[in-house]
Amino acid sequence: MSRIGKQPIIIPAGVDVRIADGTISVHGPKGTLVQNIHPEITVTQEDSVLHVHVTDPEQKDHRALWGLFQRLISNMVIGVTQGFEKKLEVNGIGYKVAISGKKLVLHLGFSHPVDVILPDGVEGKIEKNVIVLSSIDKQLVGEIAAHIRKLRKPEPYKGKGIKYIDEVIRRKAGKAGKAGAK
Repeated sequence: MSRIGKQPIIIPAGVDVRIADGTISVHGPKGTLVQNIHPEITVTQEDSVLHVHVTDPEQKDHRALWGLFQRLISNMVIGVTQGFEKKLEVNGIGYKVAISGKKLVLHLGFSHPVDVILPDGVEGKIEKNVIVLSSIDKQLVGEIAAHIRKLRKPEPYKGKGIKYIDEVIRRKAGKAGKAGAK
């Protein structure tokens, strides 16, 4: 049995959930999210509680889908009520970040600035050297944050690059030089 899949999803006040034709839509104060449901998964609603069920809980892939869809729907409910946020820190001499409308302009030591266009539903803010991305869709904000981090991954010697705010970079000692040789 799936431990995650068995957990009920409590719908807070002000959130409307509609299940129809293999899709589930969640509407809340921050917006609306829609998710297609796998044919092996059924979602039932009792008052303000959602339950996710699977056709055959003995099959391994069905159990995986069970937990996956429980968590996807739970994230949809959290997203339309609270939203999600990812923070990225830019470290390095001469590395700068600016935002103009829906475009993030990154100066990362290349011969040219790198432009990242934020998709609809993702908002960006700059606080000193920290990029704050927020959205109601957890998957979308995570993908955009991973794309931005990939532009200049943090390196282990000086720590220059773009890293998540809570990420710990294992630092390496550089060359020792000829201090001990005669």
